Amino acid sequence: MTVYPLVFVFPFAMAFAAATDLLTMTIPNRLSVALCAAFLFIAPLAGLSWQDLLSHLAAGSLMLLAGIVLFSLGWMGGGDGKLLAVASLWLGFEPMALFLFYVAVLGGVLALLILAYRKWPAGALPLPNWALRLHAKGEGMPYGIAIAAGALAIYPTTQVFAGLTG
Repeated sequence: MTVYPLVFVFPFAMAFAAATDLLTMTIPNRLSVALCAAFLFIAPLAGLSWQDLLSHLAAGSLMLLAGIVLFSLGWMGGGDGKLLAVASLWLGFEPMALFLFYVAVLGGVLALLILAYRKWPAGALPLPNWALRLHAKGEGMPYGIAIAAGALAIYPTTQVFAGLTG
């Protein structure tokens, strides 16, 4: 059985999450659940041992707990917290610090871009509804974009990727 096409499951799901967050300011729960289920199916095919699998589960659980705390403080949306957790499940502990660094830096760049965008006059161009909502002051930020971008930057360095391509 060839597993090489499975290497694209995570990147496609992350791209879908980023696009959905940009367009609707939500990340569907079914996407996070599907990514979790896909990981549990793909991890053994990628050659992860039971210890590695448990380590990845711990990484995802830790980030889910962090996401719950950040959500309860009003610092992050619920979908963003779940996306952060499921991305951590796929990436594991080893690249976690670099992943979180990328997410923070990319999130900061995204915030600066959105703040600059919100300074432009909204009526200057005919904009679709999602762009008008993104322009509105006081609206949230589609942080799923930064999470997905950080995860995609790290993914090629992971055990899962190596196991599926090697």
